[in-house]
Amino acid sequence: MDGVVQERTRGTPQGGPLSPLLANVLLDEVDKELERRGHCFVRYADDANIYVRSRKAGERVMTWLRRLYGKLRLTVNETKSAVAGVFGRKFLGYAFWVAPGGAIKRKVAAKPMATFKQRIRRLTRRSGGRSIQDVVERLRSYVLGWKAYYRLAQTPRVWRDLDQWMRHRLRAIQLKQWKRGKTMYRELRALGAKPEVARRVAANSRRWWRNSGMLLNAVLTLEWSDKLGVPRLS
Repeated sequence: MDGVVQERTRGTPQGGPLSPLLANVLLDEVDKELERRGHCFVRYADDANIYVRSRKAGERVMTWLRRLYGKLRLTVNETKSAVAGVFGRKFLGYAFWVAPGGAIKRKVAAKPMATFKQRIRRLTRRSGGRSIQDVVERLRSYVLGWKAYYRLAQTPRVWRDLDQWMRHRLRAIQLKQWKRGKTMYRELRALGAKPEVARRVAANSRRWWRNSGMLLNAVLTLEWSDKLGVPRLS
């Protein structure tokens, strides 16, 4: 065991199973009081959003919560808490957006979406000497977990765009691994590419990103990525 032992005099370890249990025990009184007052709210462990009709009402609820938390010997995290419009806040990585017709729907919040894209870029970088199957396996593990968590998001177009972007990056990896124009031509013809298409791609053998987003779409298709085991978000 090479872990670090640290004595604690306050609080519980972040991410530990005890933390949400204690939060539910301590905050049960808060939940019941919110229900009694008729407020709409959602809470997971110590993370909560309370929905009211106006900023003034939100400020009243925030003041009341500070007093109630004080009685429970708890404090509001002022750096993460605010009275703000519903579209300016997130909850557990989700946010709201307005769909055509005025319907309010769920989406992945901006920060976790940016984190997702950054991670995909690292997993699909064209350096490192990994086989495309190894890249897909690592990508698959991460994407499936992310998809399971954000399955409640109502953004089919965003999912389709992300799917296309990931396949674009994988096609660029495949081209780079074929390296030489002759190899590209041979492999593309074996996959059913027309001679003219294979020649044009092979003639620009060093332009992996550009090639992978144009003529190659008709050869390294959705079926190709499915056979590799690339997971779909959409």
